[in-house]
Amino acid sequence: MEAPDYEVLSVREQLFHERIRECIISTLLFATLYILCHIFLTRFKKPAEFTTVDDEDATVNKIALELCTFTLAIALGAVLLLPFSIISNEVLLSLPRNYYIQWLNGSLIHGLWNLVFLFSNLSLIFLMPFAYFFTESEGFAGSRKGVLGRVYETVVMLMLLTLLVLGMVWVASAIVDNNKASRESLYDFWEYYLPYLYSCISFLGVLLLLVCTPLGLARMFSVTGKLLVKPRLLEDLEEQLYCSAFEEAALTRRICNPTSCWLPLDMELLHRQLLALQTQRVLLEKRRKASAWQRNLGYPLAMLCLLVLTGLSVLIVAIHILELLIDEAAMPRGMQGASLGQVSFSKLGSFGAVVQVVLIFYLMVSSVVGFYSSPLFWSLRPRWHDTAMTQIIGNCVCLLVLSSALPVFSRTLGLTRFDLLGDFGRFNWLGNFYIVFLYNAAFAGLTTLCLVKTFTAAVRAELIRAFGLDRLPLPVSGFPRTSRKTQHQ
Repeated sequence: MEAPDYEVLSVREQLFHERIRECIISTLLFATLYILCHIFLTRFKKPAEFTTVDDEDATVNKIALELCTFTLAIALGAVLLLPFSIISNEVLLSLPRNYYIQWLNGSLIHGLWNLVFLFSNLSLIFLMPFAYFFTESEGFAGSRKGVLGRVYETVVMLMLLTLLVLGMVWVASAIVDNNKASRESLYDFWEYYLPYLYSCISFLGVLLLLVCTPLGLARMFSVTGKLLVKPRLLEDLEEQLYCSAFEEAALTRRICNPTSCWLPLDMELLHRQLLALQTQRVLLEKRRKASAWQRNLGYPLAMLCLLVLTGLSVLIVAIHILELLIDEAAMPRGMQGASLGQVSFSKLGSFGAVVQVVLIFYLMVSSVVGFYSSPLFWSLRPRWHDTAMTQIIGNCVCLLVLSSALPVFSRTLGLTRFDLLGDFGRFNWLGNFYIVFLYNAAFAGLTTLCLVKTFTAAVRAELIRAFGLDRLPLPVSGFPRTSRKTQHQ
């Protein structure tokens, strides 16, 4: 009888403990994101949908809300994926043999990328369609009413949708790549079909980021201006408070004396307008009590930071366009093994890595602002304690599409040199030079155009308001001027 090889057993035990440790760390990270997303969604859900007389509808909405929470947690994990990887690489470079960070290694990072990719597929293709059909289902005709009947109808609808999408993807593959081997590869559902379908969804997400991010970069200045207190040269809070109090008094008088107007009044609408005016007046009172430091230093510094971050983003993209023309290594590509802690992915070292992380978060926030500012998605904007369940599902799907495309978006624009890990680097269109080059050129052009248009209009409006020219009775260009003969008459 042969003696056991203790060295082999020790290696296996070490690998087993590493896998258990990675599972525990991943579970703790996901649980933290899940709790945060659950707290966030409960602030926007409509309470009437969860406290209805019909317990069946309330149960269905609760299940759908948990699925949305899971999806939003995956979206938040996709946003943090690339910054966490960049910071982990710099930490391992700075502290290569520290005992307390031995849990941070390439295997953990690679596993997190694979988990985000897997659960993004699961959420987009199965969970969110299931949540939508589940909330809209009523059960088959003649079947017993209840949650189980709705589950049966939802599963049937989901199977039909899967067959439809499978056929569309197969036809698209045949049109784009008329190759027998590529079509036969789609028969492998797990290895080829899901990554190919996710590649199409990611490409749509990257195109959506191309449209929303320049718009959001331009809107960030106005959004920040509404949140901060402007200097007295640019804002007259006393006049705004006077106007708000005057409108509030007028609305209160109309509510108290509804018979004074011969037109029928919508009392519910008037009460909502009065509540909005009261909230606005309270905010204006808080802004008037702001200190001189907040008023004269906070607003200029915030605008300067936004201008620096936006200009730096455009500059990096412009440099990346030149690198694409010169060096083939500037093309985005995938990396199967996560070799962390060997070399920095920034030429400026740790400072450059921090700048990359800040730019990635800034562009993500800008894309969300641009997404909700666009007229096409304006109706999806969530409202505080007044968002329907179907609207929450739509928001979670859109945010997941945007966030899952963020790593590809950042690497395509050259914001970081960190190569895509796992299945994120298997997208076919990443190796196409013309797509990558045109994408960078379009982003730089659209961002510059939006910023120039926004700055010229904003500066012109602020100067007119600062000098009081907006109160002058200027003639309207759409109406013809009266002649002298008419004036004498």
